[in-house]
Amino acid sequence: MSFLNEIISSSGNEYASTVIDGLEGSDINGFCDTGSYSFNALLSGSLYGGMPDNKIMAIAGESATGKTYFTIGIVHKFLVDNPDGVVLYFDTEQAVTSDMFKERGCDPARVAVFPVSTIEEFRHQAITIVDNYLELKKKDRKPMLIVLDSLGMLSTNKEMVDTAEGKTTKDMTRAQIVKATFRVLTLKLGRANIPMIMTNHTYDVIGSMFPQKEMGGGSGLKYAASTIVYLSKKKVKEGTDVIGNIVHCKLFKGRVTKENSMVDVILKYEIFKKVSTRIELPCGTKVFEKALYRDAEKYFTDDVMAQLEVAVGKEFKYGVSVEEEPEVEDGSE
Repeated sequence: MSFLNEIISSSGNEYASTVIDGLEGSDINGFCDTGSYSFNALLSGSLYGGMPDNKIMAIAGESATGKTYFTIGIVHKFLVDNPDGVVLYFDTEQAVTSDMFKERGCDPARVAVFPVSTIEEFRHQAITIVDNYLELKKKDRKPMLIVLDSLGMLSTNKEMVDTAEGKTTKDMTRAQIVKATFRVLTLKLGRANIPMIMTNHTYDVIGSMFPQKEMGGGSGLKYAASTIVYLSKKKVKEGTDVIGNIVHCKLFKGRVTKENSMVDVILKYEIFKKVSTRIELPCGTKVFEKALYRDAEKYFTDDVMAQLEVAVGKEFKYGVSVEEEPEVEDGSE
């Protein structure tokens, strides 16, 4: 046993290890595909990656920006990719219905919904579940995804009592309770290799020189979540008719990919080129952008996807280096 291993052994910390052996609960062993190539790229720097499989991801935004829609889409993809996997959905808004899951293709027999109203309720139930999961032998553990939708709607026991008694004083303990909850839960989720998605609302920062958004619930979630994505949207119109929405995903915090990323890598890296009002494909054919997305399988070929995979790595990952070809001396003076 090496000197360093003797020190680790004497510490009594069963989860301590040398970096060469890997860091249990901290190292990312895989990713959960979100079902969206662009969202995967933003989160992991790969079209085929996604959210880390043992971390917390927060999806934040104003009302009606698609937070629950995105979340249920990830739930569907998780269940498809893990035929024996299960999802625990903590619902604080009574916003989801069985029909919503069924219509999005989620297996209703593998999704459990837990209505909760306070942070303390959520903390007790979630930590109890994860502790019981950790007690199982690894071969008996099934893939699991936990969702909290949403943090902003959770009250506290004190707030509930004060409201019942007619008191209108603000609960100043809420932020500390949130921080304490995720301080414990983050470590346990990492050890159990359980990913977690949390939705939260945002509000405009008053008095800021530039327009800024801030998440509700205090600073606890900012430190606990390894990834925070802000959603915003704009309407798509044909004439005066609104035919849909474009949802923008901005990486507010990321430990795997660059923060504040939100870019169209297809055009930026000239895999496709913008020529007047059309898009020029690698073969030279020009099509309108709407046609490109309407018949995606035709235009996004294996070769194009391979080029995109290289491009998103350069765009979103930290420290991606391009190997330079060594200069070859030709012997001339």
